[in-house]
Amino acid sequence: MQQKVLITGGTGFLGRHLALALKAKYDVTITGRNNKQNFYAGQISGCKTMPMDVTNIESVRDVIVEVKPDIVIHAAATKFVDLSEVQPMECIDVNVVGSQNVVRVALDKKVKSLIGISTDKAAPPIRNIYGLSKAAMERMFSSMDGKTDTKVMSVRYGNVAWSTGSVLPIWKRMHEETKLIGTTGPDMTRFFFTVNEAVNLVVAGLDNIDTLHGKVLSRTMRAASIRELLDVWIENFGGKWEKIEGRPGDRNYEALISEVETRFTTTQMINGILHYVITFNKEQNNCLKEAVTSDNAERLTKQELLNIITKPPKE
Repeated sequence: MQQKVLITGGTGFLGRHLALALKAKYDVTITGRNNKQNFYAGQISGCKTMPMDVTNIESVRDVIVEVKPDIVIHAAATKFVDLSEVQPMECIDVNVVGSQNVVRVALDKKVKSLIGISTDKAAPPIRNIYGLSKAAMERMFSSMDGKTDTKVMSVRYGNVAWSTGSVLPIWKRMHEETKLIGTTGPDMTRFFFTVNEAVNLVVAGLDNIDTLHGKVLSRTMRAASIRELLDVWIENFGGKWEKIEGRPGDRNYEALISEVETRFTTTQMINGILHYVITFNKEQNNCLKEAVTSDNAERLTKQELLNIITKPPKE
């Protein structure tokens, strides 16, 4: 019999792609609090959908009691940095309280495995409430592992190209309307990740959770400056770009593994790819020697940037 997977926030960009990738092996149910999006995601993925609001623990309990999942992938989150700065209560309700509700019910109902989806914005130094909320989720999930038989871990990665709220769909809309793209930070550097790479990281965590539970898993990623990405966009599509006023909470670079986390982090090869494993509060003998940031990471080539821009993922 297939194991059952429940994806919170399964109606979102990552959740839908996770469902598509996992449905051949697992019995997948995706959830979201917007029933219109549930219907849309169900049509695209062919998976069962259910309404769930992670901010309401009874909603979480009702779904987990009915589905009886073996595995929960917690992708539900509010993900807009600037919106979280001006509407912090929503961010905390969804990303902190919602995560608390999911882990509480998962442990209570004896779910076998729970994986939380995090972000490079959770790495210190944290510059925004969104990053703080995800850092709280990582710590919470790691700390709750071991209290029952439920294995709990998180995965951490950078910007998923063409995901909701990423710069690419925003630039596309600007370009279609005026041929002029506004950017808040052309010299900022960011990790860029395809949705398939994001899905593969979650799967790597799931496949290795027996040894990775209680930890945070990340992996090597390449980076680019916003200017480099914009220049390739303009060269390919025409138009121009200009610098506009910055957003609250932005920072000039991102870190997958920050300087203060290096002594708690080791490396591990999974499927031929170098991964990073963070074990909070436990110093490692073979730890990283330096931080992993979008400033010191290997750069994406011009052709790779062009592929990211011109080949958005299919739903």
